[in-house]
Amino acid sequence: MNFKRMRKCFTVGIVLFVFSGFIQKTTVEKYRLRFPYKRAGLTERQAAAHLLNRFTFGPTPGQIDEVMHKGLEKWFAEQLNESIDDSDMLKRLTSYDALNLTNEEIVNTYPNNGQILALAKKNNIILKNTDTSAAGKQEYKEQLKQVMQQYGYKAPAELERQIINQKIIRAAYSNNQLEEVMTDFWFNHFNVSLTKNQCLQFVLPYERDAIRSNALGSFDKMLLATAKHCAMLEYLDNALSVSTNNPLSKKQQNNPAAKKFEEKLAEMASDTAQKRMAFLQQMLDAKKNQGLNENYAREIMELHTLGVDGGYTQNDVTQLARALTGWGIMPLLKDGVGKNLIEKAGGIDKMKEKGFVIEGDFLFRADKHDEGEKIILNQKLPANGGYEEGVKMIEFLANHPSTAKFISKKLAVRFVSDHPSDALVNKMADAFLKSNGNIKTVMTVMVNSPEFWNADALREKIRSPFELAISAVRATKADVQQPFQLFLWCTKMGQKFYYYQAPTGFPDKASYWINTGALLNRMNFGLAFATEKIPGIKLNLASLNNNHEPESIESALNIYSNLLLPERDNAANIKRLIPLITDNNLEKKLNDAASKNTVTEIIPTADETNGMMNERQTNRAIRQSERAALNKNNTKPVTLAYLAGNNTMIGQVAGVIIGSPEFQRK
Repeated sequence: MNFKRMRKCFTVGIVLFVFSGFIQKTTVEKYRLRFPYKRAGLTERQAAAHLLNRFTFGPTPGQIDEVMHKGLEKWFAEQLNESIDDSDMLKRLTSYDALNLTNEEIVNTYPNNGQILALAKKNNIILKNTDTSAAGKQEYKEQLKQVMQQYGYKAPAELERQIINQKIIRAAYSNNQLEEVMTDFWFNHFNVSLTKNQCLQFVLPYERDAIRSNALGSFDKMLLATAKHCAMLEYLDNALSVSTNNPLSKKQQNNPAAKKFEEKLAEMASDTAQKRMAFLQQMLDAKKNQGLNENYAREIMELHTLGVDGGYTQNDVTQLARALTGWGIMPLLKDGVGKNLIEKAGGIDKMKEKGFVIEGDFLFRADKHDEGEKIILNQKLPANGGYEEGVKMIEFLANHPSTAKFISKKLAVRFVSDHPSDALVNKMADAFLKSNGNIKTVMTVMVNSPEFWNADALREKIRSPFELAISAVRATKADVQQPFQLFLWCTKMGQKFYYYQAPTGFPDKASYWINTGALLNRMNFGLAFATEKIPGIKLNLASLNNNHEPESIESALNIYSNLLLPERDNAANIKRLIPLITDNNLEKKLNDAASKNTVTEIIPTADETNGMMNERQTNRAIRQSERAALNKNNTKPVTLAYLAGNNTMIGQVAGVIIGSPEFQRK
């Protein structure tokens, strides 16, 4: 190569380098944070309050000033980068020994009843389970408990407690509030439920590894992580979806299994008809779940990506289910039969040689995958695509235009309004596609938009019961020593989080959360919370006002309205609340309303294991404290009228504010 040609190539290289830098800089400039709140007529303080209301679980005392001092854009950028010290919050979690366990470690620490039974059978421990009387059931539970103690296992209810408590602690005390809010959003989007017993062991690692670690990352990575996680594989039954349309399965079908089955029946000829029927039923049970299961394929398109109007057909669902056959879970119970099956298969290395894929707890079974040709959403998948064809389709769905619009609208509904404009959704969807589903980019476009800062969007969203409870903790700097108590109150107010049974997750609409019964329970929560009637919740409301006692009830209402509802015009709300504070008959009215608006309360029962006993006892204390506070026949009722020297007056005022409709808005 001559010198002139070398110089030309060098020049072209420099130009390309500079041009690529220009493109990159232009992209960064396009999506950098520039909040147009002044154009919407908002002051910086109002804008800071709005930002905190939407991207945290509620502002803490003085936080609006902190955000203003730092700068709104800088505060949000730090939240996007997830780089804030959280050591104080982590200290509150030091006693939670399950938080960092893998799926396998959890299974072998908190086995469920079915796994305990299998272990007992393997070790020739006979459990009596024929007596259906109350005494018989109790004896059976005692037997299970003894087996657990013998092998050093812990009750699943203790794992359940840690799952619930850690969510409350993180939401209330984490400095990385955006990460926690987004984790809550995405968990609801990719919902799994503790109502399905098989999921309990996997929910904690699912939220930690599949959701939280990807909450502000790439959508396609999160989608694949949820698809392959044990919790989702169990919840939507994809671990049960199998096919025999592959060479390995056909080879297995030529083995003498059928002959062995006939020989076994022949051996049982002298046995009772009952034993022969039991054997046949066992064989049927082993086969009943064998076959194609479309649950996950349908929900990944309808709920996780494209949306119900995303352009797919029932045939696409079936074909995608075929592409995802064989996606399952590695045997995790160390003494379970699954470990023996791996040994019989020649070990993990031998399995991989046959096309099996093992990644952590995920297992792709090549002998259970449909290797036929498939066409999904006009995408042709040739025969013998194996594991990779499922990955390819998940990537395709994650970056589909319908997915971009569906996810963008769902984000806009959560953070802007129940009815976001098409213009905003389209801008966000465009950013989604151009950034390959980068969640930070989409969030940046949303928060930079005039629609986010529009005066009509301020306080238009309604807090869910969980958001209400956590915002109350943050607004009052409460010390939550028994987080499970807040879970019981959230349940009473209509949100038993982690237990929503449908894969849709909780609806994100004001109409779902607000009705007469719900408002009544929210008011009861506010009063119980602020007057320290909830066990394990400690407050110092006077310290919020520099330990100055208000001179009158009107003064208290003004002071604590401004503290708990910052940057709002509180005059109208105060006017509505004064009659409540001064009404000595409020107790009776609450009781009368409660009798007409029954809200189902789900309380741990005596049927649960000992791990929940303390929580049940403290829940009983909640009910007793409520009756003491609201029972009109109590000789020492907790009156809401101001009495000189009454040290609960501030709590009563704060409780009514927290329970008021205005506090529900964010």
